[in-house]
Amino acid sequence: MEINFTHHQSAHCENGVVSNLMKHNGFNVSEPMVFGIGSGLLFCYIPFLMVNHAPALTYRAMPGFIFKRFAKRVGIKIKREKFKNPQNAKARLDENLNKNNPVGLQVGVYNLVYFPDEYRFHFNAHNLVVYGKKEDSYLISDPVMETVTTLTAKELEKVRFAKGAFAPKGHMYYPIDFPKELNLEKAIVRGIKQTCREMLAPVPIVGVKGIRTVAKLIRKWPKKKGTKVANHYLGQVVRMQEEIGTGGGGFRYIYAAFLQEAGKVLKNDTLIELSTEMTAIGDSWRDFALDASRIYKNRSAKDDAYNDVASQLDDIANREEVFFKKLKKAI
Repeated sequence: MEINFTHHQSAHCENGVVSNLMKHNGFNVSEPMVFGIGSGLLFCYIPFLMVNHAPALTYRAMPGFIFKRFAKRVGIKIKREKFKNPQNAKARLDENLNKNNPVGLQVGVYNLVYFPDEYRFHFNAHNLVVYGKKEDSYLISDPVMETVTTLTAKELEKVRFAKGAFAPKGHMYYPIDFPKELNLEKAIVRGIKQTCREMLAPVPIVGVKGIRTVAKLIRKWPKKKGTKVANHYLGQVVRMQEEIGTGGGGFRYIYAAFLQEAGKVLKNDTLIELSTEMTAIGDSWRDFALDASRIYKNRSAKDDAYNDVASQLDDIANREEVFFKKLKKAI
């Protein structure tokens, strides 16, 4: 039971799964295009949700939103299912594979045996494709991995029913209906408008205001929480930015690639110029991450290191505010 499925490596799991499923069904849609149309770019500080004993941050839309928005905007119908019973989840997966239908799954990272140990922690919003089964092993196309791999039925069940925040509950999803051709132009405009709206939202934990909020908190953490906790919290900021399948820079590089592609589709040179600007902002996020990592690894030689990285974030927030106002105007 093996579907003729082509694996393409990507920077981020959900974008990669959607792009690979689209390509399998005859539509050559890139990972950045999926991300941009699905309004994937975001910044949100979620203090009431603790992940790995630190406040949650996200640089992307909530799990599942990218595919949902992308599908709606280009006219695709998708089917989503969750399960209480692992046996029912396994049966539905096998049923789809028997119909020659590869499916996307939401899984927990901690028990993914093919991941390096340093990447295995409690995070339940990872995505992969199952494209077949041989005896007791499922054939896995994990888009962040270089090649395809396998999981035993027991191993797959364990990650499909991981416990904790964003518990997947056997979540599986797949496209079921397609238009004759995709109307990318309108979808691109809608995707950009929503991203601009969210990044410029008048809410203290979302978008550029959210970045400024985190900058203020970073200045307070050492005195308020103590060095050990402050370092752990700062590490969370960097981990979510650089390690959770983002391709680096908190998804800014992927969004820059989307604007480059969108500019060509819409014949809009301003978007191509803004792509270059977004790449430069991504570089600044990378610089922030490097300096922050020196602090929590106790390698920073700067006397006022926490204030220094907080000032970097303030500068990034100012630049992104200007950027998204220009992007909003450009479309």
